[in-house]
Amino acid sequence: MPQRPDINRRILLAVRPLGEPTVQDFRLDEAAVPVPAEGQVLLRTLYLSLDPYMRNLMDEGGTRYAPAVPLKQPMVGATVSRVVASRHPGFGVGELVLASAGWQDYALSDGTGLTPLGDMAQPSLALGGLGMTAFTAYVGLLDIGQPRPGETVVVAAATGAVGSVVGQIARLKGARVVGIAGGAEKCRHAVEQLGFDACLDHRAPGLGERLAAACPDGIDVYFENVGGAVFDAVLPLLNDGARVPVCGVIAHYNDAAPPPGPDRLPRVMSTLLQRRIRMQGFVILDHYGERFEAFHRDMSQWLAEGRIALREDRVDGLEHAPAAFVSLLQGRNFGKLVVRVADA
Repeated sequence: MPQRPDINRRILLAVRPLGEPTVQDFRLDEAAVPVPAEGQVLLRTLYLSLDPYMRNLMDEGGTRYAPAVPLKQPMVGATVSRVVASRHPGFGVGELVLASAGWQDYALSDGTGLTPLGDMAQPSLALGGLGMTAFTAYVGLLDIGQPRPGETVVVAAATGAVGSVVGQIARLKGARVVGIAGGAEKCRHAVEQLGFDACLDHRAPGLGERLAAACPDGIDVYFENVGGAVFDAVLPLLNDGARVPVCGVIAHYNDAAPPPGPDRLPRVMSTLLQRRIRMQGFVILDHYGERFEAFHRDMSQWLAEGRIALREDRVDGLEHAPAAFVSLLQGRNFGKLVVRVADA
């Protein structure tokens, strides 16, 4: 279904998945390009962000911070978009904006939530390295994790959009950084390109023993975005007064029932109590008002100085978004996953 200027291609949520999503849970649809009314703009999607949180919004109840995606409606998502028609006094044709246009070629907006981007050499960075995922890393690590020089920081999904930035900021703050990632290639990248002190393949046997060997002084900060077996390996190694910022538990997003095995809750609660561990969940939407300006200033400087390296996993074509999203949940992405929908 090729792009046409008079057709709005949309990826709809066709059915609610049971367990792991498949491409059959989505449907590619064609509709007329909407026409802006007075006070509205028409946005053309250039880049679409794919992120793990979208899996939660496919379920009937959604989350406490965002409603479920209605069936037969476009999937939600952040976009870099261009204003192609405007009846809004605040936005002109041709302007580049950060929006929430979702999985479609075109969308209408009344201007609420649109952020002008100006002239960016790489506009897709507004979705990753200068956007939500890196901001998540910044706030979670610095405000909650509070790493100190010489401490040990462990981060899972170490080469993902969030984890890769967590590890690099921790190194800038003088911490020792141990990553956990899926596969030898990702682990090499974390050490050789991102500057991690070590990185462990969670797919190899004996993760707990290997993690203990890599963290002889225990773990002071664990940035949690995975859960599952990785958390089980980390828990016994947490030091007294350790901090555990929690921004996601991707290992459990597809769970249709409680995980098998013994009840882990008593062990977790006892460890938190006896070692005086601070474990805090956070939703990055709560922090834009107070912290985004400082983040953007610091991250822009670190990027300009070459102190932070970013990798973008780019997929071409809106029609490939469902398969790319399924791969993301399987841990196959390498860096920030972005769909290029149209030429910038």
